[in-house]
Amino acid sequence: MPFSHLSQQLQHLAAQHLYRSRRVLETPQAIRVQIDGQSVLNFCSNDYLGLANHPDVTHTFKCAVDDYGLGSGSAHLICGHSIAHHALEEELADFTGRDRALLFSTGYQANLGVITALLGRGDAVFEDRLNHASLLDGGLLSGARFSRYAHADVSDLERRLHKGTGHKLIVTDGVFSMDGDFAPLSPLAVVAKQQNAWLMVDDAHGLGVLGGQGGGLLELYGLSQTEVPVLMGTLGKAIGTFGAFVAGSDVLIETLIQKARTYIYTTALPPALAEATRTSLKLVRAESWRRDKLTMLIARFRAGAEQLGLALLPSQSPIQPILIGDSKKALAISAALLNAGFLVSAIRPPTVPQGSARLRVTFSALHDEVHIDALLDALAKAYFFDTSIY
Repeated sequence: MPFSHLSQQLQHLAAQHLYRSRRVLETPQAIRVQIDGQSVLNFCSNDYLGLANHPDVTHTFKCAVDDYGLGSGSAHLICGHSIAHHALEEELADFTGRDRALLFSTGYQANLGVITALLGRGDAVFEDRLNHASLLDGGLLSGARFSRYAHADVSDLERRLHKGTGHKLIVTDGVFSMDGDFAPLSPLAVVAKQQNAWLMVDDAHGLGVLGGQGGGLLELYGLSQTEVPVLMGTLGKAIGTFGAFVAGSDVLIETLIQKARTYIYTTALPPALAEATRTSLKLVRAESWRRDKLTMLIARFRAGAEQLGLALLPSQSPIQPILIGDSKKALAISAALLNAGFLVSAIRPPTVPQGSARLRVTFSALHDEVHIDALLDALAKAYFFDTSIY
């Protein structure tokens, strides 16, 4: 029988409570969605600012489809790079305080493209142990000597840097997607300068959420292009649309245009999406109340969760993980919450380390205090009571 060994592997995953299943949403992305006919409060989306279905953004997209059509028709370097793409790149450069920006079709492609374009055999890449899979894969594919330093441990990184050869690239998430904590970017920038290394930050979960104008963790810490030469950001989380970009110097961007295979050999984003993102970017910058509200909601949730004795991780971002440990128990609590009308994902290995399965609770600026309180009540019942029936 073809693929019989694959069937055995799938059965093994199921037995370990590590099998992944998709849920089919029957409504647009929002704080309340419908699954299998059931309306549930959504606490697992990365739509942190509530822009994925904003009327101004969707209206811009619909109008832009009339102007540009839907598909871009080609890669950027053939005939797929439109005036909409170009305008968005210029606005992203201004938004992030960098010389230039370059659009990629996904964040995964951006990370693979950057690292493999900058490094090769004889070079060295140093990555935080909890980095996103795309960053780790980029480091491995580059052919450079690959080293993972202890999470957020600048001293461990510094020891490893001394052994590096050739060009040295330090790679880190800005806000870690499964823990919600911040990378120690200021100390990392100091070490990078001392060791003559480049620093690359993937700020997918900080962009739009942090900083006075939503410029992300780098704006929050006041770090310039000189200190962080390579910035990657995604557009499908707080920005609410789709795609990704890399921002930095003119030399960096020109190098990526010439050498990043995931840019050269990929069809460009639909230009209508680029136009919709331009509208979303204006909302991110102008409507600081969305970030202010997130800050309030996070504080309310953490205070309530601590009163309940939930095992929170130290996060000040919209990502609020509750450590469970056992994968089976995490799945059971997630199922109990869904039964009660709350969509909260159970995150299990290999996405997180063995023994650290968790509930990944995320917030949107469209949530209200009453939603937070209702979630806390549901968590109190699901977390501390018998969930074996689910």
